[in-house]
Amino acid sequence: MPPPASNPANLAATAPAGTRLAGLAPVISPSTRLLVLGSFPGAASLAAGQYYAHPRNHFWPIFHAIFASSQRQMDLESYENRIDWLLQHGVGLWDVYASCERLGSLDSAIREAQVNDFASLAARCPLLSVIAHNGGESFRHARHAAVLGVPVERLPSTSPANASWSFERKLAAWRELLVRHGLV
Repeated sequence: MPPPASNPANLAATAPAGTRLAGLAPVISPSTRLLVLGSFPGAASLAAGQYYAHPRNHFWPIFHAIFASSQRQMDLESYENRIDWLLQHGVGLWDVYASCERLGSLDSAIREAQVNDFASLAARCPLLSVIAHNGGESFRHARHAAVLGVPVERLPSTSPANASWSFERKLAAWRELLVRHGLV
């Protein structure tokens, strides 16, 4: 028997066509220097109300590895602690899409997407120095993020759907960007 659609954990996977899904609020602070933009939260992230909640997504392990020598170690168990830790390192999170229609979690299933208001970030993130698009679907909208007047970079998706890139290869690409922009 399929899980009921009324369960928030299953809404994105079982929502009928035409059901509008709302994204997550930005995770930013006045000290945000790097803004990581995904496309739109997957079903696991929407259900949890957390960025990169799928257990096989490489986002959190990549950042843990990049900042491993940091004086502030990441608590991988608590989402709130991971968010505080990321913000302390000057990293913010958001998505390109504010809302969309989608069945499941794949970017290729996104329909009728509404792009977030990036111009509003200028006043809230005065130290912003680079935007990193987490994958190709996000990067398709680089022109919207470019209104902030900072470099806009494309990085390999940390999603488990990006199986053609190993963890090590993803880590190297993400690390190189952070080093190049003086964030590590």
